[in-house]
Amino acid sequence: MKQVSVNAIGEQCPIPVVKATRALREMQEPGTLTVLVDNEIAVQNLTRMASGYHFASKSEKRGEKEFAVTVDVTAPIADAPAEEPAMACIPDARGSFVVAVDTQFMGHGNDDLGKTLMKGFLYGVSQLPVLPATILFYNGGAHLTAEGSDSLEDLKSMEAQGVEILTCGTCLNFYGLADKLAVGSVTNMYAIVEKLAGASKVIKP
Repeated sequence: MKQVSVNAIGEQCPIPVVKATRALREMQEPGTLTVLVDNEIAVQNLTRMASGYHFASKSEKRGEKEFAVTVDVTAPIADAPAEEPAMACIPDARGSFVVAVDTQFMGHGNDDLGKTLMKGFLYGVSQLPVLPATILFYNGGAHLTAEGSDSLEDLKSMEAQGVEILTCGTCLNFYGLADKLAVGSVTNMYAIVEKLAGASKVIKP
């Protein structure tokens, strides 16, 4: 499979999307397109561009001002219309609500089912047209941001789009996960209370 990389670091919207679209049109076979950018808004626009072509994509924060959006190109787009709605720049897709996750399972009953439901829940959050400002993880929810979590790809994608991912440090220590945090950053209960108090709405699975 062909692998194409586009460096759009330092470019403002719509340039990253324009460069990515040109690269897509030059791809005559299935492959992957990786676009490097330096801001969350560009990540959001590239993610929507990929969705507009019905391609799956994932994004990841690689550094303070370095993000990578990888598009799974399943077919050439040479015959696609020249003007795509996804080409337009969009405003910041983050809202002012907070998602609070206090367990690695969703609901009560069977833990295997609960784990599957939680994965589906976080994926669903990642697909919302307006993303949360912050996702808080505490108590058993700390497992979801640590190595081995089934939701890391979705969480990293949201982080790259500017969503703040915060995990309770006391909880990580309690579960022996302090050195296994794989996405976001460590926080404390005081900060968690501040985030909850300042949110326009709090959603709990």
